[in-house]
Amino acid sequence: MTDIITDSWSNIIGTLASISLVFGYLPQTIRTIRTRSTDDIATGTFLLMGLGGFLFAVQGALTGNVPLLCTNMLTTVMSSIIFGIKMYNDHFKGKRRNKK
Repeated sequence: MTDIITDSWSNIIGTLASISLVFGYLPQTIRTIRTRSTDDIATGTFLLMGLGGFLFAVQGALTGNVPLLCTNMLTTVMSSIIFGIKMYNDHFKGKRRNKK
C-alpha cells in the first residue's frame, strides 16, 4: 500500500515539475522568437541548460521514462531556439561593430 501511495505522489510531483519546466521556458522562447532580442540573455546559461535537457532526454530514452524524455526534449528544443538566436545576434552584431 505504501508503494502505491509513494508512486502516486512521485507521479504527481514529476508531472508538476514537467509542467513547471516547460511553462518556465515558454515565455522566454516566445519573447525571443517575436522580438529577436537576446541582449540580456546569458549565453552560457542557455548552452548549459540545453545540454542538461538533452542529457536528461537521453536518460529518459535509455530508461524508458517517457515523461522525462518528452519534457526534456521540449526544453532542449526551446533552449536551442533561444541559444541559436543569441548566437546569430551576437555574430552579426559583432560584424556590425567591426565595420564602424
